[in-house]
Amino acid sequence: MKETLIDIETYSEVDIGKCGLYRYATDPSFEILLVAWATDEGDGFGETRCADLASGEPLPKELLEDFQSGNVRLIAHNASFERVCFSVHLQRHLPGQYLKPGEFLSPDSWICTMVMAASLTLPMALKDVGIVLKTSQQKDKEGERLIKLFSMPCKPTKSNGMRTRNLPEHYPADWEKFKYYCIQDVNTEVDIYKRLKKFPMPEQEWKHYRVNERINDRGVKIDTELVQQAIACDLLLSDAMSKKAYELTGLENPNSVSQLKSWLDERGIPMDTLGKKDVAQMIDELDKNGVDAEAMDMLKLRLQMAKSSVKKYQAAERCVCSDGRARGLFQFYGASRTGRYSGRNIQLQNLPQNHISTLNEARELVKLGCFDMVETIYGNTPDVLSQLIRTMLIPREGCEFIVADFSAIEARVLAWEAGEDWRLEAFLEGKDIYCASASQMFHVPVVKHGINGELRQKGKVAELACGYGGSSGALISMGALQMGLKEEELPEIIDSWREANPKIVQYWWDVEKAATQAFKTGKRQEIGKLAFEFYSGTLWMLLPSGRKLAYLKPRLQPNRFGRMSLTYEGVGQNHKWARQETYSGRLVENATQAIARDILAEAMARMEGYGLNIVGHVHDEVIIEAPKDRYTVDEVCKLMSVNPEWCKDLPLNAAGYKGSYYFKD
Repeated sequence: MKETLIDIETYSEVDIGKCGLYRYATDPSFEILLVAWATDEGDGFGETRCADLASGEPLPKELLEDFQSGNVRLIAHNASFERVCFSVHLQRHLPGQYLKPGEFLSPDSWICTMVMAASLTLPMALKDVGIVLKTSQQKDKEGERLIKLFSMPCKPTKSNGMRTRNLPEHYPADWEKFKYYCIQDVNTEVDIYKRLKKFPMPEQEWKHYRVNERINDRGVKIDTELVQQAIACDLLLSDAMSKKAYELTGLENPNSVSQLKSWLDERGIPMDTLGKKDVAQMIDELDKNGVDAEAMDMLKLRLQMAKSSVKKYQAAERCVCSDGRARGLFQFYGASRTGRYSGRNIQLQNLPQNHISTLNEARELVKLGCFDMVETIYGNTPDVLSQLIRTMLIPREGCEFIVADFSAIEARVLAWEAGEDWRLEAFLEGKDIYCASASQMFHVPVVKHGINGELRQKGKVAELACGYGGSSGALISMGALQMGLKEEELPEIIDSWREANPKIVQYWWDVEKAATQAFKTGKRQEIGKLAFEFYSGTLWMLLPSGRKLAYLKPRLQPNRFGRMSLTYEGVGQNHKWARQETYSGRLVENATQAIARDILAEAMARMEGYGLNIVGHVHDEVIIEAPKDRYTVDEVCKLMSVNPEWCKDLPLNAAGYKGSYYFKD
């Protein structure tokens, strides 16, 4: 099959980093400046060519034919960018010839080397991939200057004639360098592609990639009226709270952490940080001791101001397209260690929950601009705005949302992997896993809101924190102390959970042993549903779906406890390439989250094949935009819960709801 590798340089007045690809490309100012490409028809990639569209050259006929062919593999690094940009170009310059209005080029022929890199836990950025792989071709460093010069608006000055954009004729020498840079990008990508294709992704993964691309193309409608009113409300609140904070403290800038810490210190209230949890804890202490009313009021105000964040609303406003839909919200293989999806722009994977029982009423009051009534009724407007964030996602006219999510998917997968039978039986019988866990831990019946119901909380926090070898620190980070548990009783909870789940505990050590043995001997090791292999300088975890997780350049090194531990190279803190440490529980966590991700990916492909239009997916949840009354929630949940062939005996279950906006049920 012919392969064409493409790279383009573009111009738009929109900041792609803030507004996202689709808003960038659909802006009236957008245009493709340069197109560089190289082809391989079975005898290796030929010389890279470049078309200068900004200087009047047409889009090459060869590429137009490749887009239509269906028998050409189109390759790019971050292929979404090229595919969407070419789609907009074709819509504008060749209307009706290649695409219908509002349509994007099908992702079916596209291969993304960024995704290929991520599947091997390599960095996503082209420059960083080249550095890690030590390719003979490296991304040209001068490119950043040239992109800023030609691809972005410029500041008008007297010396440049007050123009807001640099064209080829303004800097002809630099323009020639820009064309060379575009060609070099293709050469770098060819070199990288040759390396990556030695470790091909399963074809099933490309199907999942394309499902996600179609979801990104489809986008989700945004209630722009709610968004605008929420932003307006927050501006008023911020002004009022800043004024009140100034009156309370007399500080030049009461929002300054250093100034406020000094002010509190003068009142005998030393605080290392002013994070939300620390401020809330100090409020509780002051409340108990009954001291310093001014400090108490200021800390409460600080907590309220911290809650008063409309960044999600602002992100939605920036990235929404002219038809009212936000697109490109999901990154395939965003979490390269496990292959899970991640969020882009609005970051739907990180939304506050809603607990207001009168969500409809609060929503309408904000949309009507009745901010005083919101404060009178609810008493905490910033919190209301936070809880309404999810509801800015709405279906198009004539449709409704059907939201369905897997129930306790990680807990189910972990029990299935380890063969912890009592847990699997509990899931099959539809029991509350927190009650079942507490019952197993404390050897008494536990019923939610019933007999021994107080033990359910201990079962819940243990379930959330102990599955991957977590200790007291994990319990605390999962909110054990906020749940009313005491720190001194946490070790006992951990011990009880581990005694109740001996097969899971043994599974941690067996998985680590298998990984270590595979690395030491080079022989395949099987443990439960997993297998490990070591070749090409990489330790591979083989998942039951057929997908593999890569641990690059593994090594055994002593950890901080003096025990030999597996390490590998990967993207660590601050997105730097460095050696990482792993351990038994972490390996099992990787496997469990990766398997849960594979189940979700197959469910989404099944739903799309059934004709359901997915407009969003958040962790283990899908948001479907369906014609009103066409499908039932039960029908969708049953479709979602169909077992993939490779995990027929895993007890899956899904629950959901219908609605005229998105919320946390």
